[in-house]
Amino acid sequence: MEITSRWKGSMSGNRRMPVPAIPRIEAPLIELFSSIQGEGVLVGFRQVFIRFADCNLNCDYCDTPFQAQETYRIAKDPASTDFESRPNPANLLEIGELLGDWTRSWPRLHHSLALTGGEPLLHVDVLREWLPTVKSVLPVFLETNGTLPDHLSAVLASIQWVSMDVKLESTSGVPTPWEEHKAFMRCAGEKLCQVKAVIDDSTSGEELTCLAKMMNQHAMGLPLIVQPRTVQSQPALDSTRLLACQATLLDIYPLVRVIPQVHQWLGIA
Repeated sequence: MEITSRWKGSMSGNRRMPVPAIPRIEAPLIELFSSIQGEGVLVGFRQVFIRFADCNLNCDYCDTPFQAQETYRIAKDPASTDFESRPNPANLLEIGELLGDWTRSWPRLHHSLALTGGEPLLHVDVLREWLPTVKSVLPVFLETNGTLPDHLSAVLASIQWVSMDVKLESTSGVPTPWEEHKAFMRCAGEKLCQVKAVIDDSTSGEELTCLAKMMNQHAMGLPLIVQPRTVQSQPALDSTRLLACQATLLDIYPLVRVIPQVHQWLGIA
């Protein structure tokens, strides 16, 4: 009996047995491109950036759009500043094939694959299926707001480095989720490579003290990156205030580094 195109299945006696559909691994993206890392301890390293749409926070200082659109933009190749549009949600299996092509054509160019957003961990179900295959192409560097520890635990085995942002209320405009941050640090364990905090003139000494104490308790030995808020490619606080904030942190926690958003100063993505 002929199997029609409407019913793709196999025959068993008088019954047609449907063949399970091959699932598509999809997620809404904002963009995919190659550039240098402009923040934190990996500043200057070349990475492939995949920016996921959607976020569970709405920080005042956020400098990137995160609402999903009908399309996302993708660089034509790592050496190009030309982009093309593709429909959302993106097929991550095709993205994985693209990453393989890039690494074969430019085998020594990229240090790692940076997952950023938005908040990538909102797409945990997709990442759980996709990351075990893509991690063999490039090691995975996760940039996250550090508020979804349960989501992290589901994909941690496929991630090489976790970069966690602490959301201080003074700069983010939302109450600092201290307990979520602590749980996230415990979950990340040895995969946590740095903790970043954006500060400006409104950041209080009390916030800095709480931050330093949390580092002592849950992330001892890791660098705490103080990142001045960037406004029109300039830091949003003067050098005197910046050095005073670092000194407050150093009174409690010994590994505090000031690193601005280098990519903003260089005028690159």
